[in-house]
Amino acid sequence: MGPPSAAALPGIPASLLERLQLVAAGHRLALVGGAVRDLLLHRVHNDPWRGVPDLDLVVEPIGPLPMPPGATPPVVAPAHGVARRLRRLVGPGSVTVYLEHGQYGTVELELQLEEGPLLLDLASARRESYPVAGENPVVSPGSLQDDLARRDFTINAMAVLLDGDPGADMASGGLGPTLLDPHGGQADLALRQLRFLHPCSVRDDPTRVLRASRYAARLGFRLAPASLDQIRETLARWPWGWRAGDPPGQAPSALGTRLRMELELMLQRENWTVALGELQRWGALTLLDPVLQADGCWRRRLLWARRLGLDLLPALVAGAADPMALAVRLQLPHRQQRHLVQFLSLRDRLDAVGREEDLRRWPPSRWCALLEAPGISPEAVALTLASCGGPRRPLLRWWLRWRHLRSAVSAQSLIAAGQPPGPDLGQRLRQLRAERLDRERA
Repeated sequence: MGPPSAAALPGIPASLLERLQLVAAGHRLALVGGAVRDLLLHRVHNDPWRGVPDLDLVVEPIGPLPMPPGATPPVVAPAHGVARRLRRLVGPGSVTVYLEHGQYGTVELELQLEEGPLLLDLASARRESYPVAGENPVVSPGSLQDDLARRDFTINAMAVLLDGDPGADMASGGLGPTLLDPHGGQADLALRQLRFLHPCSVRDDPTRVLRASRYAARLGFRLAPASLDQIRETLARWPWGWRAGDPPGQAPSALGTRLRMELELMLQRENWTVALGELQRWGALTLLDPVLQADGCWRRRLLWARRLGLDLLPALVAGAADPMALAVRLQLPHRQQRHLVQFLSLRDRLDAVGREEDLRRWPPSRWCALLEAPGISPEAVALTLASCGGPRRPLLRWWLRWRHLRSAVSAQSLIAAGQPPGPDLGQRLRQLRAERLDRERA
């Protein structure tokens, strides 16, 4: 039997499936994950087709891997071997290797097709275990069934073998007997629900909760009652070796990285107002910070941040009890951490001055002197504005107009009038700019 027909995989040329089957000789090759889920949603449940930004494929050797006596099974061999053969078949100029993860036996490729570029993730079939909750899993070679059993949700634990019958019955999504569904993913698709695969899914990897919120926002699915119970019971027991209030440097680095990556995907690609709202409804923002779980202003803060052109993740973190501790735990980029430090410094300055003076009486020139002081960036001012820190009107005026105003007289004109270059020239320009700013108020 040949591979599934091109009609079964919209946007994927049949020639590519034939080539993949050819280079996988001696291995079992299966399409897994989101492409299978979305294909069934489209063909069986009439959901709009979302396209195929990438393909996830699992490679399972047929028979045991050849190894010297006493050697450890090479996790990387199957997927990497298929990737090398694919490059030779289609030509190195048509295949770009992005990342190779030897520990997990995965290869990320980009194929240049006539239809456009396509991302291809090849993974050796494996099993995973979590000896320490929240840490990276321990990986060992496994079967395709093992690989499906390690996944997050039932709807993502289905596979299509690339040896199916092109004339397969449409009732099964056009995939016929090649569709593997050992965990009831099709039933949960029909119920439009997200169900964790295992009772310890959240304990092993709490980032699965954030993934659940992303899928809930994208697909319009609800969380299965038992899965919601698992989230709340796990958070109530808090099985991880670190909790909010402990030194951020002691938090598991792998968990912080994965949480940040999930948040970035949510804020960049999904309807984040829905996703974050679901997390809060589930009580799961506690994973980040208990104060964020109780925060009623995150939506307004992030909408303002988007309007002002800011990164959304620092704007979310700004609402935590200790924003810098959370930023360090999530390993935010240094630039974002710097903006948070400046935001906190500016907020403290405004609070201190506001206790002694009536800020409403300040002229624009004084606001500019404060907001343009060394160590305060425009991003910090915008983050303060988004977070409702300090008087909004002067901050907004500075952002929209005052910071763009310059002296009405240029340096060249002053020099031509006899002002010598040097520090006095700079002081005169600042004075003239202050006078122009304060005329704005009048």
